[in-house]
Amino acid sequence: MIDIPDALIATQSAYNGEAGRAFVAALPGLAAECLERWGLRRDGAAMYGVCALVLPVVREADGRRAVLKLQSVDAETAGEPVALRLWGAAGAGAVRLLAHDPETGSMLLERLDGHRALAGEQDADRAVRVIAGLLAELTAVRPGAVAGATGAGAGAGAGLRGLGEAAARMLAAAPDVVAGLVDEEERALVRDCAAAVREVAGEPGDRLLHWDLHFGNVLAREDGTGWVAIDPKPLVGDPGFELLPALVNRFEAGAVGKRFDAMTGVLGLDRGRAAAWTLGRVLQNACWSAEGGARRLAPEQAEIARVLLGRG
Repeated sequence: MIDIPDALIATQSAYNGEAGRAFVAALPGLAAECLERWGLRRDGAAMYGVCALVLPVVREADGRRAVLKLQSVDAETAGEPVALRLWGAAGAGAVRLLAHDPETGSMLLERLDGHRALAGEQDADRAVRVIAGLLAELTAVRPGAVAGATGAGAGAGAGLRGLGEAAARMLAAAPDVVAGLVDEEERALVRDCAAAVREVAGEPGDRLLHWDLHFGNVLAREDGTGWVAIDPKPLVGDPGFELLPALVNRFEAGAVGKRFDAMTGVLGLDRGRAAAWTLGRVLQNACWSAEGGARRLAPEQAEIARVLLGRG
């Protein structure tokens, strides 16, 4: 029997309603099916996130330690196995995909060291450099080149979303976001974020992005061979769109410029374009917050926008 964590039940119910409750109810049966299909046995307590149940397992055939990740298939999760395969083929720093069931979205992944997350690194500058190094590997992959597709939307046919479409949505929503904010300076920041995105939206990029590479989504390999990224929300676009999480993590207003310069240097990015896409990420977060009823920008997001717009 598998005990479903109360927190996972609560988040699935809150975010996905009846569909979330149905997903949770099906988890014990799905886990049993995957354990049998892939010849696995349980090997520790269940772990969970907002949308997934993760079971430590051992593969009976060869004794390999792994984890079984169970999650529903939706726009957020559909591209994850696609991206992991592409990164795996390129030898990039992402968790290795061992098996995948397209119908249920279940994945068998390499076991990492859950006690060594980058979030535990005391030196924030070092953590930012680790993020930058991983992003350099991950964003070196062009899905269109691998899949034989072409153009800015390459990758969409392989189940990956595109930054161009995301940019169009945030630009369409920007006027309503501005109208809903109660602070005039923040309204000006959002207008200028939107203006920056318009400057670069015609060239959204063709690289494979993680889209959520914060300190907590980086774990060490069990054999100590380095840090790897987990839990991507894949997107095809410009690597400049990847930088914001490492600016927000363990936020320091005085370190924004230094961190930004360190990451753009490691990735070899044009600073102006990277700033525009980072401002796009601020705009996107403002859109999401406005949908939840927020009428102010998150303070750290507003400060990052000020710095990148030359007002910090």
